[in-house]
Amino acid sequence: QVHFVESGGGLVEAGGSLRLSCAATGNIFSVHNMGWYRQAPGKQRELVALIDSGGANAKYANSVQGRFTISRDKAENTVYLQMNSLKPEDTAVYYCRLEQPTSPEPAWGQGTQVTVSS
Repeated sequence: QVHFVESGGGLVEAGGSLRLSCAATGNIFSVHNMGWYRQAPGKQRELVALIDSGGANAKYANSVQGRFTISRDKAENTVYLQMNSLKPEDTAVYYCRLEQPTSPEPAWGQGTQVTVSS
């Protein structure tokens, strides 16, 4: 079983910044991708950003491209999301996700609330 500690969420004004972090521990043998997803009220969960095992390649949703940056500490199985120029539409619960080659399903964090006021 994989356990997550997510932190960094909160309330911020539009134009502000937040940095999310997610540390994974437990039965982790080999990590493939790590990423962040978000779910706003009444909407489906969507990909925000994904980073590969080496940390060299990242993928972003069009809506956050140029404003958010994902990074990871491979040794600590920790992934970060630096969020700049936040907008009210970024308000959502943000979830960390970890993929392992040895597991058919990804593991999810418990989520952290991000609220951006206008």
